[in-house]
Amino acid sequence: MIEKKTVNSIVEEWLQDKNYFLVDIHVSPDNKIVVEIDHAEGVWIEDCVELSKFIESKLNRDEEDFELEVGSAGIGQPFKVLQQYYIHLGCEVEVLTKNGTKLVGVLKEANEDRFLITTEKKVRIEGGKRPKMVEEDLSFNYDEIKYTKYLISFK
Repeated sequence: MIEKKTVNSIVEEWLQDKNYFLVDIHVSPDNKIVVEIDHAEGVWIEDCVELSKFIESKLNRDEEDFELEVGSAGIGQPFKVLQQYYIHLGCEVEVLTKNGTKLVGVLKEANEDRFLITTEKKVRIEGGKRPKMVEEDLSFNYDEIKYTKYLISFK
């Protein structure tokens, strides 16, 4: 079986001096290799093809046959690495907490430990006739959530 660390080192070699970053690598027991990369401005098919050819040039099919799939981290899929938080700063995201609360807000900050979103909620102001929308900043540790993902909007 082809080892994940072998594929990882090949991908890391290709990524040097590029603005892409590795999101995930999966190698199944039957040698199906799936590599996901991402970029702040999106992933181009030509770069996926280039990476695929690079990986194939470093592995020997005569020694061990494999199936290879190289693509971008799916839009609307949960974030898997910190860089995905960084490239989506200022964007609307959906967060599902471990207690089952789903929130929508703008991703304002992210670091190795936590991230912050700004949400809007209706609050009844004392003496007011109608509730007003107010912004609320919510901070989360990564271990408090099930997922965060970019929210696709067609507005």
